[in-house]
Amino acid sequence: MAEEEFTDINGNSISLDCQTHSALCREFTVTAPKLSLRKVMIYTCFIWLFAYAVFFFTENTTVLSSAIILTLAGMMIHIHFVKVDHESLLIIGSLGVQLSSSYASGRESTIFIEMSKLKDIVINEAVYMHSIIYYLCILIKDPADPETVSSVVPLFQSSKPRLNCLVQVYRSCQEILAQSR
Repeated sequence: MAEEEFTDINGNSISLDCQTHSALCREFTVTAPKLSLRKVMIYTCFIWLFAYAVFFFTENTTVLSSAIILTLAGMMIHIHFVKVDHESLLIIGSLGVQLSSSYASGRESTIFIEMSKLKDIVINEAVYMHSIIYYLCILIKDPADPETVSSVVPLFQSSKPRLNCLVQVYRSCQEILAQSR
């Protein structure tokens, strides 16, 4: 499969890249738009103008210094912990599922779920603000009772793709799960 363009729940453009490594191994990567320099500049200007207005009335220079330090710290925290560049799902029929998130700062986080712990991969729905959204999730078996679910692991939490993108990933995952069982 090639890279396809979709939108997230907010209407922003995202892309889905599906790589088939073998009959029982596929990798799905959802790439979110890059950090908008325009948004960063708007927020920075707003904060600094507010700080300058406070400085104008109070004549306290620590207000300006604090605004600069808080803005820079906020940007660093956002880039390192919040802004995800891409999320990937690697499903290997005989081993399990690997979930990876790459942040704008270059930091990566990875989770691996063994196939023996995986009950199923499903599309679930949730109420989000004033609308209903769909998300892909992994159901984890309860060790005490394999017929019940002990936890749910949502996929693509940052990119939040729409249903048409999720259905494509879901169908491909179900093909692999059906072959490996």
